[in-house]
Amino acid sequence: MDYGSMVGDSFEYAKEAVVGKWNKWVMLIIATILLGLPLMGYVMKVLRGEKPAPEVDDWGTLFIDGIKALIVGIIYMIPVIIVEVLVLGAGFAGAMSGDSTAAMAAIGAMMVGLVVVLILALIIAVFEIIGLVRFARTGSIGEAFNFSAILATISKIGWVPYIIALVVLIVCYVIIAIVVAILMMIPILGFLLYLCLIAPIALFVSRYICQLYDSAGA
Repeated sequence: MDYGSMVGDSFEYAKEAVVGKWNKWVMLIIATILLGLPLMGYVMKVLRGEKPAPEVDDWGTLFIDGIKALIVGIIYMIPVIIVEVLVLGAGFAGAMSGDSTAAMAAIGAMMVGLVVVLILALIIAVFEIIGLVRFARTGSIGEAFNFSAILATISKIGWVPYIIALVVLIVCYVIIAIVVAILMMIPILGFLLYLCLIAPIALFVSRYICQLYDSAGA
C-alpha cells in the first residue's frame, strides 16, 4: 500500500475541491455552520468514491445523510460513553469521600480508567471507519454494523497495512491540528480561517478513508 500516494491524492482532492472554486467553498462553509450536518452528508458522497469532489447541492439529502451518519457515530460511541461515565462517576465519588488516601487512589484509578476509555475508543474507531463507508455506499444504517462484512474488508486490506494506514492518517491529522491551533491564536481572523478549513480537512480525511476502503477491492 502506497501511503504517500494516498496522502498526496487526498490533499489534491481537497485542494481541487475548493481552491479557485469559491462558490463551492462558501457552500461548504455554510454546510459547516449548519451544525455540520450537511457537511457530514457531503462527506458521505466522498466516501462513496465520487471524484472529483461533487457539487454542494440537494441540501435535503445532505441533511438526512448527515443525521444518519451522526446516528451511526453515536451508536458506535455508546460503549465509550458508558465506560467513561462509570469511570468518572467512580472517580469523583472517591475524590469526594473525605478520605485523602481514598481520594488519591480514586484519582489514580480515574486516570487509568480514562486511558482504558481512550483505548476502547481507538478500537471502536477501527471498525467504525469501515462501517461508515459501508453505510455511505449502501445507504443502510444496518450495514454500518455488519461486523462480518467489516472484518472481511479489513482482512482483504490486511490488518497490518490497515493499522499503519490509520496511524499515517492520525499523524497527518495531528500535523494539521497543530497548524490550525497556531492559526487560531490570531484574534478573530484565526477563528474565521479555522471555519474555512474545516471542510477541506474533512474532505482530506474522507478521501483518504475512501482510498483505504477501496484498497480491499470491495
